[in-house]
Amino acid sequence: MAAATSFKPLITDLTREELVAWCAERGGGYRADQIRKWIFGKRVNDFDAMHDIPAALRAALAEQFDFFGSKIVRHQVANDRTEKLLLQLRDGETVECVVMREEDRQTVCISTQVGCAMGCVFCASGLEGVKRNLSCGEILDQVLRLDRLLPLTERITNVVVMGMGEPLANLRALLPALRTLNDKGGMGMGARRITVSTVGLPEKMLELAKTDLPFHLAVSLHAPNDELRTQIVPVNKNIGIAEILSAADQYFEITGRRITYEYVLLAGVNDHDDHALQLARLLRGRNAHINLIPMNSVSTIALHAPGSPRSRQFVDLLRDNGVNVTIRKRKGADIDAACGQLRLSNQEAAAPVLQQLQVTESN
Repeated sequence: MAAATSFKPLITDLTREELVAWCAERGGGYRADQIRKWIFGKRVNDFDAMHDIPAALRAALAEQFDFFGSKIVRHQVANDRTEKLLLQLRDGETVECVVMREEDRQTVCISTQVGCAMGCVFCASGLEGVKRNLSCGEILDQVLRLDRLLPLTERITNVVVMGMGEPLANLRALLPALRTLNDKGGMGMGARRITVSTVGLPEKMLELAKTDLPFHLAVSLHAPNDELRTQIVPVNKNIGIAEILSAADQYFEITGRRITYEYVLLAGVNDHDDHALQLARLLRGRNAHINLIPMNSVSTIALHAPGSPRSRQFVDLLRDNGVNVTIRKRKGADIDAACGQLRLSNQEAAAPVLQQLQVTESN
């Protein structure tokens, strides 16, 4: 599903080569790098602010392209300084993005689709399915919005593609966006600072591996056997853990990047001792790391994270069986920072208003 086409293209939908060609037709291809420097380096918010670009070229840019493809409809700031944006796209759909601050890094988490088709039972993003893919420019738009929240003394250091949607299901738009993030004329971010998350689409994992940029890959495993994983991640019934692990092994062989396996702990579902032992048998001997994630509560989902003692015992069992493992530190818990939560709460808040409007119209 492609993004709506009834709007002007976003300037960020153009690759560097496409922008060079556009500028060359107007008298100077070298202007493309100047324009990109303003967009990705100098944090301007419109074409008029690009004061070393000729006025005629700025006017042509404004006539043919939109600078931003979204507007901020909600902005939340957590006690730990995590900030989350709910962005409304030009067709009225909404997506989420987050910036998480640590002492030595500022990591942004971005979305690739409106909604999600994977159906993971613990995730708010896919409760209403997938609406459409984001364009390259709409993916980059989130990075620009978050970048402009930071003070001049801070810069984005890391990007994780773990927001709404399945990134590899939108690889056509994601790859040029990642290349722009990596380009020296874009954000200039090394591939090792960019992580792409997937539920495990083997063919797409291999396609990503065969690019010339060795991004980190995180596979959302969530279960140590196919029967349980299919209950938690329904698309698994058409794939299977063995095929996912084979693709992940090939990804490591091609890129040299250690695979991270994400595992959301669900109390009473996938957190038993036997699950930990099965998981250890699956991953022992692989160059892999397990990232355990305590589930973030969602109002409409009757699942929750186990208590700390249970989580700790799960970790100890994995380590005792030779597996590298960490528990992800929760960020922004007081602002619904987990994927899809802010969008869901915004829709729930709007529902009574929409219902009232429908009643009024029917009368």
